[in-house]
Amino acid sequence: MAVSRSRIERKRPKEARSKTDTGKVKLVAVAFVFAVIWVLLWGRAAYVQLFLGPKLSAAAGKQNLATEFELGERGRIYASNNAILATSVESKSVYASPVEIQNPAQTAQALAQILGAPKRSLERELASRKGFVWVKRQVEDREAQELQKANLPGIHLTSEYRRMYPNRSLAGQVLGFVDVDGKGLEGIEAMFDERMAGGRAKFVVQRDAAGRRLYLDAQGREMNIRGQDVRLTIDTVVQDAAEQALSDVVTKYNGRSGMAIVVRVSTGDILALAHYPFFNSNTPGDFKPAVRRDRAALDIFEPGSTMKPFTFAAALEQKVIDPNKIFDCENGKWNLRGKTIRDTHPYRWLSASRVMRYSSNIGTGKIGLSLGAQPLYTYLHKLGFGERPGLALPSESQGMLRQPKEWSEFDLAAISFGQGIGITGLQMAKAYLTLANMGETKPLRLVADPPQEDQPEPVRVFSTKTAQQVLSMMREVVEEDGTGKVARIPGVPMAGKTGTAQKFSGMAGKGYGTGIVASFAGLVPADKPEYLFFVAVDEPTPVSFGGIVAAPAVRDIAIKTLSYFGQLPEAKAAPDANATEHSMMAKATRPPTAEGGGANVPNLVGLSVRRALEVLGKHGIVPSLKGGGMEITNQQPAPGEPWPDSSDANKGDGFILWLGHADKEKE
Repeated sequence: MAVSRSRIERKRPKEARSKTDTGKVKLVAVAFVFAVIWVLLWGRAAYVQLFLGPKLSAAAGKQNLATEFELGERGRIYASNNAILATSVESKSVYASPVEIQNPAQTAQALAQILGAPKRSLERELASRKGFVWVKRQVEDREAQELQKANLPGIHLTSEYRRMYPNRSLAGQVLGFVDVDGKGLEGIEAMFDERMAGGRAKFVVQRDAAGRRLYLDAQGREMNIRGQDVRLTIDTVVQDAAEQALSDVVTKYNGRSGMAIVVRVSTGDILALAHYPFFNSNTPGDFKPAVRRDRAALDIFEPGSTMKPFTFAAALEQKVIDPNKIFDCENGKWNLRGKTIRDTHPYRWLSASRVMRYSSNIGTGKIGLSLGAQPLYTYLHKLGFGERPGLALPSESQGMLRQPKEWSEFDLAAISFGQGIGITGLQMAKAYLTLANMGETKPLRLVADPPQEDQPEPVRVFSTKTAQQVLSMMREVVEEDGTGKVARIPGVPMAGKTGTAQKFSGMAGKGYGTGIVASFAGLVPADKPEYLFFVAVDEPTPVSFGGIVAAPAVRDIAIKTLSYFGQLPEAKAAPDANATEHSMMAKATRPPTAEGGGANVPNLVGLSVRRALEVLGKHGIVPSLKGGGMEITNQQPAPGEPWPDSSDANKGDGFILWLGHADKEKE
């Protein structure tokens, strides 16, 4: 028994060693399996990170990040008296990201109910795989609020700016208009589109699991995306006076259209550039292209007798005539080379000054023949006829001035009194500006800021003596028994010249028709002009004489302009510098809460946009405008709060006016 027990005892260590070896194998196997798994995991991680990383990151970004954009505000247009001619109103627009929309049909149905848009076209757009689709531009506040409540996946609101012209039709043809994208199409809006256009900023927002947007810290947003402003030389008070006088005269005499220009002689600044019929830039689609056109810059017409002062100045400069030289005016009928030239009244012997006073075509034609074709052409060309006026407007005509070698003897006589030459209103204003500037050219100016570069050097066309002699003759036209006596203003010496020009029929063999362009140019004061006025009316009836049709309009504009600047003799008070109402000689009636003269902010609710901007403008505040319409419905700061600190350069930034539609037009 002892032997067998010892054998058993010797066998146990061998079995233990066997079990130990098996355990080690298992441990190694498990370790190997885990090592393989670990290697595979790291390999997979490396593959995902190195090879699939960019693709997966982009996919995650589509789920969690969204790119929004913001359009900057278009620059404003100001008048010289700081009135706002064009501004921008913040409004909401709706766009879609079709890739985010799961059910296009359901989303289109909801949009159609809120926006009133056709469901079928909406569904077609939303079913596309585009990244961006406009749904509706510049929606009403109510529609924007309903969309926010609906919280439709893939449908977003963004802020845009709608162009608004607070003074409605004031200087409409000059300002032009923009399209729905804010691109300038005509006038100043087109001329300075690149300068005034707002920028476009993109920035990223993050969404949580519920799809709510979490705006990050303006990532990628540009610092300043607002467009730059433009300031014109136009004064809203003078512009309004010109427009009202023009409206009255064109309506009274059944004219087709009219234009009026007012220029400050010392600077060449155009204070008014008026057209009738009026054009409201807020609703360009309501007007035909013929109404939208800037006639003073584009339309060519034969000026008639308003051209005569330049013929006289050229003849005086060349010493062909003097004011007392006598001319035979043929009793009102003169046959030249088989064609007849007539005067309105029969005159026989007239001095040169009386030829001007009574506007004799025959006497002026004979002066032109004495001068010669080449000298007359040279002076007319120096005055700017046959060239663009140089205002750089999108539409400026160079008129029609043929070379002198093409003139017959009859052409020379006719051009001398303003027939057979085509000019624009701005060209006529520029020529009279040279005469008013004592014979030296001066460029017209419509834009004060940005300043126009490369201005031409002044050119002396006539001597000071010649200019003074012509102005003296033109003074007789108004102050004696001349054709412009209706324009006379008591106590104000005026030099002027009437024009009654036949219109070319445009039909072969027809020559001149029955249509007339009646015009009048006035310079105040006569001896050393400070203001230049020009009015032209197309086809007035039944009366068509410039001295009866256009001269009273110039008189009306001149009285209001001089009164406004405190230069009208015996004028008790000048109109408010910020007024733009058509009744300029009377003080406007204003609600006492909107005077803006107190220490606190007035109540602007219920006022028109134009009137509210006038009130705030007196405090140097240009508010932000939001919503749609032309009447103030809400304001911030509230009425009664203190005015912003006048020392703060950005004091208008926090002033907000909300707009709505008035039940009836006010003010």
